[in-house]
Amino acid sequence: MSNELLIGIHAVEAALNHDVGNLVELYIESGSHNTRLKELGERARELGVKPHARDRAALDRMTGGARHQGVVARYNAPPPLAESALPELAENAGRDALFLVLDGVTDPHNFGACLRSAEAAGVTAVIVPKDRAVGVTPTVRRASAGAADRVPIVSATNLARALKALKDAGVWMAGLAGDATQSLYDVDLDGPVALVLGSEGEGMRRLTRENCDFIAKIPMRGDVESLNVSVSTGIVLFEALRQRGAKA
Repeated sequence: MSNELLIGIHAVEAALNHDVGNLVELYIESGSHNTRLKELGERARELGVKPHARDRAALDRMTGGARHQGVVARYNAPPPLAESALPELAENAGRDALFLVLDGVTDPHNFGACLRSAEAAGVTAVIVPKDRAVGVTPTVRRASAGAADRVPIVSATNLARALKALKDAGVWMAGLAGDATQSLYDVDLDGPVALVLGSEGEGMRRLTRENCDFIAKIPMRGDVESLNVSVSTGIVLFEALRQRGAKA
């Protein structure tokens, strides 16, 4: 585990609700009239975590001037899952398996937003490469509004090998690319599937794309070349949910 800062109400609240055992210390702005901070402090005491009062200047120094909303915590972040966990995750989820694969997303705000959509969609796990991608940093946790602590994250040393392990477990690979010929809305996303998206600038790497069973695009009427990866993630995840709900 690595000791890191949780910054902001959503990130700290998520740790209190889902992983309080790894919360080391909690600091709340003294003299604040924010009722949410008061409720957060009361919730922490109920769970056996004593909040420490600090003035705003001290919290600013602690966070390097980040927007902390009056609350900061020290947190023993659990490590991500290894790719060896993928077959079991797929087996346990069965036909409902829904994986999100992000190949090389480097912007922490984008990654955090993707995790937020993934948690809202109830994904089985989010899979990211160990290298050439942003990790679960304090900025990612803040951008994810706590989702980083609620959705399983798999760090793959070899992403192509991880995708093959999922395929061997009966999971179909659906890649998203702007140069695809078929529309996302013509692809069957029912059943066990992994939705694969590339980085903000370059898209999926060659080996990642070659491991996809089919490639689709989000049809657009405007002149922009592509959508932000976090926007695309939300669209494709909830299209999968729409199809599954219609067939349930």
